[in-house]
Amino acid sequence: MDPMVEWIAAHALRLWALLLLLALLAGDLAWRHNARWQRHALARGRASTALRWQVGLTLLLALALLFLAIASAIAGQQAGELVRFDAGLAENLRAQVPLPVLRGIAVVTHLGDLLWVAPAAAVIALLLLLRRHWQLAGIWVVALLGILPINGGLKALFQRVRPLHDHGFIVEPGWSFPSGHAFGSIVFYGMLAYVLLRLLPQRFHRAVIAAAVLLVGVVGISRILLQVHYFSDVMAGYAAGAAWLVLCIGMAEHLRTPARDATP
Repeated sequence: MDPMVEWIAAHALRLWALLLLLALLAGDLAWRHNARWQRHALARGRASTALRWQVGLTLLLALALLFLAIASAIAGQQAGELVRFDAGLAENLRAQVPLPVLRGIAVVTHLGDLLWVAPAAAVIALLLLLRRHWQLAGIWVVALLGILPINGGLKALFQRVRPLHDHGFIVEPGWSFPSGHAFGSIVFYGMLAYVLLRLLPQRFHRAVIAAAVLLVGVVGISRILLQVHYFSDVMAGYAAGAAWLVLCIGMAEHLRTPARDATP
């Protein structure tokens, strides 16, 4: 077995914590940069925006290239380095992660389940409509309704079989690539963060960003640790979900007008 893969599996929980910390730091850095840019824009008499079109276009291009690179690597006729890494990591995790730990992770992973996301999304849409945030409600519904057809279409296109797992804590039917939990969590929690940033005072913004990053990271990495998805499944789910999220937020910012977005 590859020594590097064995080392990653042996230190999976520590690496999970480290990745979450790095994600939180990256989210905080992005929040600081955006807040600084918005202050400069207001000082110059220009309208501030949560996502500049240049940044959105760059992100969309980078995410599309990342997804295509992963998809090409796993769809090849011969098993490449990424496919071998996926299989080796899943096998080592199955052998090394203790069952009590998997039991706890299996509880956490439900934060990305459709049975939680769908009712929560419906309640949030209803609250936005009751508060007459018509544009936010519309883009929220569009973003959330896009999860199943986009992710389902990609799964049907690639038809990748899930890794073998026999712990019994999570049983997942269907295809593996890309991860629906990774895709859905980044869209759901990312859009929720965007809605809250639009509605809450600025003093809460930092905590909102941190919570969204933490939840997305917890859900995605839990799928790898539970061996119901390969590493590349989750990374591709993040890439595709983030691209859809950027597109939806960009649309919302383009349609945004202060008069229509005024809080009653």
